[in-house]
Amino acid sequence: MSLLETLHTLLSPLLPIETGTFSETPPARYLVLTPLVESFHLYADNYPQHEIQEVRLSLFDKGNYNTIKNQIIQTLLQAEITITDRRYLGYEADTGYHHFVIDVAKDYPWEV
Repeated sequence: MSLLETLHTLLSPLLPIETGTFSETPPARYLVLTPLVESFHLYADNYPQHEIQEVRLSLFDKGNYNTIKNQIIQTLLQAEITITDRRYLGYEADTGYHHFVIDVAKDYPWEV
């Protein structure tokens, strides 16, 4: 299972999710998953054993985003997904959304 699949399974009960961009008319609160990196950081014998996958979770909310942000963070931590960064990117006046991002990473055994 990939990190994108894991995140979709974990977080879809909390709010609507898309990968890349939201394809329909966006609701008042939604999440966009964007793949960032798939890398081999540590391996020996010139053959990787593990792959680290990183994804950015972009939370868009027209109201108070703190409650859902905390629910997302708790869900990620309970699933043993590493949070590498969290930050408020700002209020988008043209759309009316607050934009908060959470970058995550997970180590997976690598299979050919």
